[in-house]
Amino acid sequence: MARYRGPVEKLERRLGVDLGLKGERRLAGKSALEKRPYPPGQHGQRRTKLSEYGEQLQEKQKAKFMYGVSEKQFRALFAEAKRQDGNTGAILIQLLEQRLDNVVYRMGFATTRRFARQLTNHGHILVDGKRVDIPSFRVKAGQKIEIREKSKANPQVVRAMELTNQTGMVEWVDVENEKLFGIFTRIPNRDEISIPVEERLIVELYSK
Repeated sequence: MARYRGPVEKLERRLGVDLGLKGERRLAGKSALEKRPYPPGQHGQRRTKLSEYGEQLQEKQKAKFMYGVSEKQFRALFAEAKRQDGNTGAILIQLLEQRLDNVVYRMGFATTRRFARQLTNHGHILVDGKRVDIPSFRVKAGQKIEIREKSKANPQVVRAMELTNQTGMVEWVDVENEKLFGIFTRIPNRDEISIPVEERLIVELYSK
């Protein structure tokens, strides 16, 4: 299945959670989910009870759409998480957090992961001084992520940093705001990653 490219606010309403897909509109309290906190469509306000499978599938969809990965990429990450020692669900979320586009977003260089992925694809991101244009590139602890010199004046990047100064930064990145670079200091523990996803249900889904 290809990466979702449809209306993201309808997606958030369908899943019933803020997936961080609209950036500045969300921070300004103008997201469609806040105005209409029910699924889109004629029967959106009807209460429906999900089956066990439906709940498991919904959690997978939340994680997929939040991090902007395809079904193929998600399955590959799950398979890798399952091979490692430890809690499979927690490791899966940690692997998603290590994606370059997500780290760019976490450092505040983009208001959404979608824009962070665009910056990466277009060659605006350097990792340890070298251009990397692969959003799925896995960032290691201690690596330096920066906006290349020619792109530092990009109005969207400047605006993203202004908003980040208001909302704060996660604890596992150390960012130099004025010079637009940061260090991915460590892989975060699962309890530090605040996302509306119950990865236990994802593990149950793929374990059938």
